[in-house]
Amino acid sequence: MSGQPREEPKAVEPAGGIETAILPRSRDLGDGFTVHRLLPFAQRRMVGPFIFFDAMGPTLFAAGQGLDVRPHPHIGLATVTYLFEGEILHRDSLGNIQPIRPGEVNWMTAGSGIAHSERSDAALRQKPQRLAGIQSWVALPRRDEETAPGFSHHPKLALPLIEGEGKSVRLIAGSFAGKRSPVEVFSPTLYADATLGPGARLALPAEHEERGAYLIEGRIDIGSESYAPGQLLVFRPKAEITVTAPEGARLMLLGGEPLDEPRHIWWNFVSSSAERIEVAKADWRAGRFAPVIGDSELIPLPE
Repeated sequence: MSGQPREEPKAVEPAGGIETAILPRSRDLGDGFTVHRLLPFAQRRMVGPFIFFDAMGPTLFAAGQGLDVRPHPHIGLATVTYLFEGEILHRDSLGNIQPIRPGEVNWMTAGSGIAHSERSDAALRQKPQRLAGIQSWVALPRRDEETAPGFSHHPKLALPLIEGEGKSVRLIAGSFAGKRSPVEVFSPTLYADATLGPGARLALPAEHEERGAYLIEGRIDIGSESYAPGQLLVFRPKAEITVTAPEGARLMLLGGEPLDEPRHIWWNFVSSSAERIEVAKADWRAGRFAPVIGDSELIPLPE
C-alpha cells in the first residue's frame, strides 16, 4: 500500500519495561477508509526490520464503494498484508493476482523493484463490506536490497498456532515460542497475532533483540500500568515482559533483529542509499517499472 500519509504519530510517557508508547496519527483516505500510522516514528524509526506499520480501518464501505489503491512502486522492502475483516485483491507486475482474506498472509518482496495495486473485487462492491487489518513493511538487509522481486501467499491453516492457558498466538512470520512460520524472511523476525481470553497472560521472552506490541482491542496490563487499544508499545531490549488481559484482548507482536545500518524512506521506497531512492523516483516517473498486469492506472510520483 502507498506510504501516505506522512504525519508523525505521537508518544506517551513509558514505564517499566516499555521504552516507548506510540499513539497513531490517523487519516481518512476517502470513502471513509481510515489508516492509523504507527511507524515510522520520529523517536523510533523501526522495530526490528519493521519500518512501516499502518492499522487499516475498521471501515464499512457502502454498496458500490471499496478500496482502490492504484498501481504504485516499491524497492528495498517486503510488504506484509494481514486482514482481520474483509478482502483485498492484490495484483502485481510479476503477474500475480491473489485475493487475501482474514488470517492469510500476502508477502511481497520488492527487492530491486515491483509495482502492485490493492483493490476491492468488483463482485464484493455490490453490497456493503467491512475492511480492517494491518499493512506493514519489512526493510531488507543490505545484502538483499536488490534481490529479485517475488510474491508468496500463505493460507491461514499453514501458519503455526500456539494455544493454551486462555491464549492463542498465530505466527505470521519469523519465530516465537519454539515455532517458526513458513513465510520466508530475510533476517530474524517476530510477527504474530495474539488473542488473550479474560485473565490470560502472555510472556514475551527476550529471544528477539527488538520487540513491540500493537493493541487492537481490549485493555492490557504490563506490571502496574494499563494500556488502551491503538497504541504501539516498544519494549526495552532484554526486558522480560508479561502481558495480562483482565477482560480479554487482541494484539500484534512485532520485532526482530535490527538492520545493519539506518534506512532512508521516501514515499514507497526504502534503501540504505539515498542515491538509490533518487534512481527509483526517476524510474517511476519515466515508466521504467514493469506494469501491473490488468490494472493500467498509476499513482503519480509525489511532487
